Amino acid sequence: MYIPKIDKFFNTAGPAQIDIHYTLDPLRRINYEEISRLIVKRSYFVLHAPRQTGKTTSLLAMVRRINAEGVYRCVYINVESAQVARNDVEKGMRAVLSELGQKLKLFLDEPEPYEWVSSILEVDGELKALSTMLTRVCEKLEKPLVLFIDEIDALVGDTLVSILRQLRDAYATRPKFAPISVILCGVRDIRDYRIHRSDGEIITGGSCFNIKTKSLRLGNFSESDILELYHQHTEATGQIFEENAYTKVWELTRGQPWLVNALANQVTSEMPEGRDRSNPITLDMIEEAANQIIISRATHLDQLTDKLREPRVRRVIAPIAAGENWQDTSENAPHADDIEYVIDLGLLRREGAELGRALVISNEIYKEIIPRELTSVMQDNMSAEPAQLWYVNGDGTMDMSKLLREFQQFFRENSESWLERFDYKEAGFQLLLQAFLQRIVNGGGYIDREYALGRGRVDLLVRWRYPGNAASGEQKEQRIVLELKTIRDRTLNTARTLSMGIDQTARYAERSNAMEAHLIICDERMGQSWDNKIYERTERIGNFELRVWGC
Repeated sequence: MYIPKIDKFFNTAGPAQIDIHYTLDPLRRINYEEISRLIVKRSYFVLHAPRQTGKTTSLLAMVRRINAEGVYRCVYINVESAQVARNDVEKGMRAVLSELGQKLKLFLDEPEPYEWVSSILEVDGELKALSTMLTRVCEKLEKPLVLFIDEIDALVGDTLVSILRQLRDAYATRPKFAPISVILCGVRDIRDYRIHRSDGEIITGGSCFNIKTKSLRLGNFSESDILELYHQHTEATGQIFEENAYTKVWELTRGQPWLVNALANQVTSEMPEGRDRSNPITLDMIEEAANQIIISRATHLDQLTDKLREPRVRRVIAPIAAGENWQDTSENAPHADDIEYVIDLGLLRREGAELGRALVISNEIYKEIIPRELTSVMQDNMSAEPAQLWYVNGDGTMDMSKLLREFQQFFRENSESWLERFDYKEAGFQLLLQAFLQRIVNGGGYIDREYALGRGRVDLLVRWRYPGNAASGEQKEQRIVLELKTIRDRTLNTARTLSMGIDQTARYAERSNAMEAHLIICDERMGQSWDNKIYERTERIGNFELRVWGC
């Protein structure tokens, strides 16, 4: 077969192929020594990672290596096609057995098992078909079988229960009549499977697959990985990435593999100035690429934000979006499993090496995506209003005070109706203000967001571009800090809250090299009148002057 040769590019769809994609060693982020040890011990275990982190690429590389080593025969199957079967076990099992038969032929040159599918289902029935198939395959092979099952957590209902229980039943007969090792691969750890059966019973994955030895997780790229991956493009084309561009990619992605590749693909293949290989890739280009990816709602981001609708995800994310602590006594407080689940999805990470450190949103792009997604309907409605640059001064700078006065009135008129629509009511004020700002800065700026569990605030840095020199086309950047705080407790010392907020705002402004700073306080205590809540005044701390706004 003739395959045309093409220049390599950054991969943003499916497993990487080394002949057309810039790639890193797919085994470097997996502890292959640990996996080999588990296989020798005849373990059935779990390997999980968020979507589009290179999991399938790494699995296929492991299959090739295990088969090359010659001790075992190894097969990879993807069972996602059985998802549509849901509680129809016969239909789901036929899809799984067909996939197994096809991959035995592809990986091990064993065509016969594919012909067994119909007869096994007819004789043994769907509740024994998989274990029977595996027994016959293992009896036929001269070496022990290692089986990778990918996308296992895509299955639902009785089909998933049946597969897990058949694997558990086969476990006792390994390695002669069952795989010596089975590795279940998916987004979640098996403890997080919530299986709704056709009879209404809800069971967990762990209860029907209690033979799991260990759960391993695939990590992100390191900073040096990003440098190595991008340098492959430089070596192939001569186009360089400026040093601060690398730094920005790390800040935006924290090494999330799809995001790392998507940013590079955007600047080198989609942006006209980046397609000219004589142009270096700059920090500004990386920022614009990130903005384009966010606005496009690429499939990876769409899948991720879809998870925000899940109640167990909302219980974790809502207080973080508000910069507050979880209320352990509340019925809506997250369980420890909820927290681990959201980490497994890739939405959160623990900051620092210690497990007890703060939980934060995984990277800067996700920080931007979450509030946008949670307020997308609101932003659409706001965008329907006529666009007016009423907040721009004659010299092109933004008049933030004018904008915040407009928000105070907007909040007074619309907060009750809008906040009632939010699933994330705990962060309603913070999200509403961010939605209001988003449509404004979309016309010529960026919002950098800082929020994490227990900070007691949400910090925003608005970066607004305006003409510095009309003749040369030079642009300057106006940097404006906004700190958002909420008062809910009637017993709270308001004066102390204000004092702390002023100090925090001033320190954030200094750290951000901001020209101006604003502290916005939302008073959600019952019985407070709007006339008392709405105010503005100037405060000074040292030589720094800032504005305080009440909502």
